[in-house]
Amino acid sequence: MSNSEKSKRSHSPQLSFADLDRELISTTFVVVDLETTGGSHADSSITEIGAVKIRGGATIGEFQTLVNPGTPIPAFITVLTGITDAMVVTAPPIGEAFLSFLEFAGSSNETVLVAHNAPFDMGFLRAAAQKLDTQWPPYPVLDTARISRQVLTRDEVPNVKLATLANHFGAGVTPDHRALSDARATVDVFHGLLERLGSFGISSLLDLKNFSSRITDAQRSKRDLITGAPTSPGVYIFRDAQGEPLYIGKTGNLRSRLRTYFTSGETRRRIIEMIGLAQRVEWIETPTLIEAEVRELRLITALKPRFNRRSKFQEKAVWVKFTRESFPRLTSVRGHQSLSDDDGWCGPFSGREEAALAIDAIHELLPLRQCSPRITSRSIQSASPCALFDMHRCGAPCVGSESIDSYQTHVGRAQSLLHLNSSPLQARLNSVMQALALQERFEEASDIRNRALAFIRGVSRGQRIRSLTRIPELILSLHREYAYEILVIRHGRLCATAIVHQERLESIVDDLRLISEVVKDDGSILPAAHHEEVELLLRHLESSEVRILAIEGEWSMPTFGATRDRYDLQTRGVLEGNEDLLKLLNKN
Repeated sequence: MSNSEKSKRSHSPQLSFADLDRELISTTFVVVDLETTGGSHADSSITEIGAVKIRGGATIGEFQTLVNPGTPIPAFITVLTGITDAMVVTAPPIGEAFLSFLEFAGSSNETVLVAHNAPFDMGFLRAAAQKLDTQWPPYPVLDTARISRQVLTRDEVPNVKLATLANHFGAGVTPDHRALSDARATVDVFHGLLERLGSFGISSLLDLKNFSSRITDAQRSKRDLITGAPTSPGVYIFRDAQGEPLYIGKTGNLRSRLRTYFTSGETRRRIIEMIGLAQRVEWIETPTLIEAEVRELRLITALKPRFNRRSKFQEKAVWVKFTRESFPRLTSVRGHQSLSDDDGWCGPFSGREEAALAIDAIHELLPLRQCSPRITSRSIQSASPCALFDMHRCGAPCVGSESIDSYQTHVGRAQSLLHLNSSPLQARLNSVMQALALQERFEEASDIRNRALAFIRGVSRGQRIRSLTRIPELILSLHREYAYEILVIRHGRLCATAIVHQERLESIVDDLRLISEVVKDDGSILPAAHHEEVELLLRHLESSEVRILAIEGEWSMPTFGATRDRYDLQTRGVLEGNEDLLKLLNKN
């Protein structure tokens, strides 16, 4: 392979330390040191590269080469390093030396670079890569100088110079400003630091990378709470001294996720406060991440831990429904218990304000009554019509001007908007908004837009929830890297999961049916699960990797339902073909 071909070779994208997390004893480190013509990579060049490859405390390779910098070496550098112009005149240029070093170091997905005062060495190496038009492999980097400042006290060492640390740890090599000698000394310092870090419970790459003096005493002292955490998916629970749950979370890797709570990467005040109160950590392993996500939702809703913010009060979600009376009206309610498909409903909404906007949107199209008093034969005799009657926006059933049959026509059209076809309302709102925008009545047009968005969001969520909760049983497979993830869903509730290989994909269905949770349909819109669980499952089921293995009933959505309109509203706005007007609305 030519140098030009080597220079163009691609490198894998950098993985995070969390992705690379593995035990230190099994990690390959390349300890590197450079000698240069000056202190800045902007106007100086490399004169020597030295590196030592180590794994498990043993040296497995060394690399050393002089480099022709292409310029005279300053006299004071020669005095410091002993490297002269005569020594580098026959040395390889930086292009050849740099590529040789990359080959020695290996893949950035497997190797971690170590240097003393790493920003200096890495700066020169990155600058060399840039000058050579070569992509610098994104190696994870550790700095022994920085680690020393965190581990060692002033009583132990007056400074963190390499010579001082080498003497402190009894290094077998004395640093002499030659690249390979200094790299060997850095290896001994690095091993000495790792021994000290062992007393802090540092045993993995992630632990080492995130070790910092900014970690609170509580974080540092409570790392043993997660000892023995597995690498499987699952749910974890932080508990206080009385056993009360403080915080519940889910993850695809329990060990890796729990470790992050005890590192400098955790900066959330609430979570740091929570860790200060925590006395133990429990975890529940699950076969799949989906099951972990569902368990988290259920536990948060049931236990309502103090430091969780979302999903604690799903039973208080706001919905829109028709009242049950001769002349029904739209109203917002908390909780889904009073909802019935026979009456018409949509939601949930983010709050009563959004629900009110959705109701206003429907009133833009249909002359439904907006007054709250119940209409009876006696109330009709003493009532008087409101202004909406004069505006032809209500038939005034409150004074007997509209019959029950006539009014039910409006209710039926509204239920169709909620359950089947939202297009008529969309067309109406689009027309009104365009007219207002053309008249430069932007504030009013924006109000209409907000009503349309609230309506579509609420109705879309309701239609999607209904599509899953009405299915007595749905068994699906999701293709994963090496196997298939099987889900058994009944009335919107996850009842069983399993990981199987291709050869058992078909036969597992009957087995899962037998062990799956039994769910009874109580006739409500959410007979078996809260709405967040249903929506969570739907997000996974919309993947292209989904395959239906068995179904009782049908899984379908209305052809002209609100879900189709939702994406148009969020991406292009209701003013399709009138982008300039949409910009004006958004601006105003």
